[in-house]
Amino acid sequence: MRMKIGLFIPCYINAVYPEVGVASYKLLKSLGLDVDYPEDQTCCGQPMANAGFEKDSQKLALTFEEKFRDYDVVVGPSASCVAFVKCNYPTILKPTGHKCESVGKIYDICEFIHDVVKPEKLQATFPHKVSIHNSCHGVRELGLSRPSEIGLPYFNKLRDLLSLVNGIEIFEPEHPDECCGFGGMFAVEEPEVSICMGQDKVKYHMATTAEYITGADSSCLMHMQGIIDREHLPIKTIHIVQILAAGL
Repeated sequence: MRMKIGLFIPCYINAVYPEVGVASYKLLKSLGLDVDYPEDQTCCGQPMANAGFEKDSQKLALTFEEKFRDYDVVVGPSASCVAFVKCNYPTILKPTGHKCESVGKIYDICEFIHDVVKPEKLQATFPHKVSIHNSCHGVRELGLSRPSEIGLPYFNKLRDLLSLVNGIEIFEPEHPDECCGFGGMFAVEEPEVSICMGQDKVKYHMATTAEYITGADSSCLMHMQGIIDREHLPIKTIHIVQILAAGL
């Protein structure tokens, strides 16, 4: 049976990084998939819930459920937002009596392409050095890579996908799954600590000699790009989907 895919574009990508949403659509279509973008999407509710207003996020969760109800799969280019839906919606929606349907069918776009589509090649070409940023939600809630503290053999689904891109050189920094310091509300409530963590993370990425830092979360990349811009550092950030869709 052909899967009907609903493309979930988080609010900050829609408002700040629309090119990531466009690249996501192009990438999925290039793989021969049936993709639709349901209009009038809203925030998934993560910022509200993370700030302590979980009950007030119920309306957003119910709207999300309604918008994506008729799709077989929901795919989004944000590990943190996807993880929020998957890990928190059942609890948030329980008091409403609504059984969450999204939790069993939502994927981060890299997770979906790697685990479900399993392409043997991509059409993309990106002749640059890139260093992979493993975001906390992607590592520990979605399994995009294996956490170092587990002590088991390492894997990285982002690296697997990037290896299908023509002309690319792939690196990973020292302390590959250490937090960059963004953490949503953490960056607002503890800016001094957040900035120091981000500075350390950018330093590790720069030590790889990479031209770009790439990852599955625009929020983490935005945090590090802010540090790069303020300190005029010779490195840039780019969402992994833009690399996987380069040239489409």
